[in-house]
Amino acid sequence: MSDTPPRRGPVLIELDAPPADPRPGPASEPRDDTLNPADAPPIDATDPVLPRPRTMEMVTRLVGRPPSRLTRFFINSGVALFTFLLSISALNFISGLLTRYPVLGWIGVALFALFTLAALGMAWREYRAWARFARIDAIQRQAGAALADDSMDKARAVADDMLALYRERPELEWHRKRLADNRGDAFDARTLLTMAETELLASLDQDARREIEAAARTVATATALIPLALADVAAALAANLRMIRRMAEIYGGRAGAVGGWRLARTVMTHLVATGAVAAGDDLIHTVAGGGVLAKVSRRFGEGVVNGALTARVGIAAMEVCRPLPFIAQPRPKVRNLVTRGLRGLFGSDERG
Repeated sequence: MSDTPPRRGPVLIELDAPPADPRPGPASEPRDDTLNPADAPPIDATDPVLPRPRTMEMVTRLVGRPPSRLTRFFINSGVALFTFLLSISALNFISGLLTRYPVLGWIGVALFALFTLAALGMAWREYRAWARFARIDAIQRQAGAALADDSMDKARAVADDMLALYRERPELEWHRKRLADNRGDAFDARTLLTMAETELLASLDQDARREIEAAARTVATATALIPLALADVAAALAANLRMIRRMAEIYGGRAGAVGGWRLARTVMTHLVATGAVAAGDDLIHTVAGGGVLAKVSRRFGEGVVNGALTARVGIAAMEVCRPLPFIAQPRPKVRNLVTRGLRGLFGSDERG
């Protein structure tokens, strides 16, 4: 044993103890407190901002918002006052003209009478158009009741009404004969309505799809190429109103100036009532595609989304103007309509 005394060195005393590991696990598991760069979030991990369809939002607000009672009272009273004053002024002018120049006065009377007859004719046309829409709406309700009750009597009445509705359409003459000859083979309401839909509405659905594709293409192009703020809104509004009027004409209705505007409001109300304004599965892909294109051109991305919303308005117009619901025929999808509509910008859109 050596007599050499032990050496004394510095002593390290830790004042703060390390915090305990809150993660569960065995105490002998080693802990790695080093930061891993791979765990850091990417810089551009934020969600991309999708283009907003400002043009179609403005069109929907202009068409779908109903005026208040005060606004309707103001418009009606203003139109009545203007018509009354215009009539009094015309009568005073014609009476004075008859006194001074009888020949010119009688010419004025004849022109005023012709204008009155033309105004009455336009009013009669608007009344007949809405009577035809009421007829189509009655067929829709009766068809829904026939499907719900599985009633052959109601289904036969619906088939008779549809044959009478398209009696004056020469392009459907062969289909009407087929339906009239084969309707006796149906033994339930759904089969008979499916037969009526296939024979009478299949070709009309193709024409309606083409109109929707053309309107979506027009709105998308106008949004992408027109730099003015309100010019694209006017172009989209005109394209949507024309598309809705064409839907009515295809399925058997006719809408004039006032009737077309009221029909557009009915279509917008149908969109809100059915929840079709929300982004469904058929619209999500189109909006996502518009977000991708917005990285290249913001206006072109907005054009794609506006075209998709125009296609959705067209589908709602089909559901409003169509005498029967979609039973056997496939319901159009926004994605397919927009794809075919935009394909027409770069080539032929003929169906294979």
